[in-house]
Amino acid sequence: MFLENINIREVWADNLEEEMSKIRGIVQRFPYVGLDTKYPGFVMTLATVDWTKAENNYLPLKDNVNWLKLIQLGLTFFDEDGFLPTCDTDQFCVWQFNFREFNPREDLHSAESIKLLCQNGIDFQKNIEKGINARTFRARFMSSWVLSDKNRRWVTFGGGYDFGYLIKMLTGKNLPEKLQEFSEKLKEFFPVVYDIEHVMKYPITMNMLADDLGVRRFGNNRQAGADSLLKSRIFMKLKYQHSEAYFEDHVGVLHSLADS
Repeated sequence: MFLENINIREVWADNLEEEMSKIRGIVQRFPYVGLDTKYPGFVMTLATVDWTKAENNYLPLKDNVNWLKLIQLGLTFFDEDGFLPTCDTDQFCVWQFNFREFNPREDLHSAESIKLLCQNGIDFQKNIEKGINARTFRARFMSSWVLSDKNRRWVTFGGGYDFGYLIKMLTGKNLPEKLQEFSEKLKEFFPVVYDIEHVMKYPITMNMLADDLGVRRFGNNRQAGADSLLKSRIFMKLKYQHSEAYFEDHVGVLHSLADS
């Protein structure tokens, strides 16, 4: 698979139905999903707590996700050999969903995060005018045959916020007060999750790990489609080096949401 032959398919309100139909057509043949989200940064932290305790890490995650709004979702579907779907085209497909709810003039956000997202190509005015309504996405995604599938492997890197925003969107409610309740929702929607950052067991960023493994990046490095693809390719490189059994002891454990 050549990186130059990948198409990151931008999904807006006016082509959501068409793109979800394409996804329904490929989900059974591509049981792995690389996941990434973009959101307005962090506005809440806790001071002087024991960060080795998962519950303490969950508290700021819960509050940030509940107060803020999802901007972008990237999904990369791939098979056990790392191949992506082509969807009856001559290019490999990655999906990037753009949402309309966040308005930087009105909603809470980190100014530095918004500046970085703008520098990397996110057009917030276009999102507001043409983006997907979260409730519409929830209805379509819930019927896409992607969720609650024990044969599907979800791949992320430091994925607490990725799954936090998705669970909030899929339930239409704020995240649960307790980590145990969140973990139950995670298992309900996403029974098999591999968080690469947790598996690595030592501090490293996604970009550093990609460099160490010789995994090249495609596309804009701060947009969700390209990052979901990078996570997928890092996973496949580690799988080839160690086999998938390397991940099995860590299924369902998100980085920082397990006691150290």
